Amino acid sequence: MLRLAGLDRVAVGVLLARYGLTLRLVPAGEDIPGSYWGDCEAGLKGATLYARLDTPLHSVLHESAHFICMSPERRAGLDRDAGGDDAEECAVCYLQLLLSAELPQSGFDRACADMDEWGYSFRLGSTRAWFEHDAEDARLWLLAEGIVDAGGRLTFEPRT
Repeated sequence: MLRLAGLDRVAVGVLLARYGLTLRLVPAGEDIPGSYWGDCEAGLKGATLYARLDTPLHSVLHESAHFICMSPERRAGLDRDAGGDDAEECAVCYLQLLLSAELPQSGFDRACADMDEWGYSFRLGSTRAWFEHDAEDARLWLLAEGIVDAGGRLTFEPRT
């Protein structure tokens, strides 16, 4: 599983900053503020994403995607639980795969493998199968919110 320690953290921070999110590293062994899952999983508080070097990239991208998908009103009170409904959760999973493709040390294939290893569960059995054959609703959700364009490419425009 790809973890922050094996990545160019500046590139990760630059990617997140494009959406108004700040990456803040937490020292080894300390609890991660705003972590929903605990342990080494990323945390969200306001416009800050917290992670340690042992935090999996998929966790960083998933929590970042939650932030990107939520309204400014929800962001204002954000602390640990991103909330959202099932449609948004699917959009978050789709978006984290798009975000992974923006990082040279990750990429789509690696992100699919890491999501499968962590235990993401999709009707078609794998992350790749879901993305390629069952995620049209997620893409349309992101399109309606202006997060992707008609071709399914990231717009890099923060929601206002």
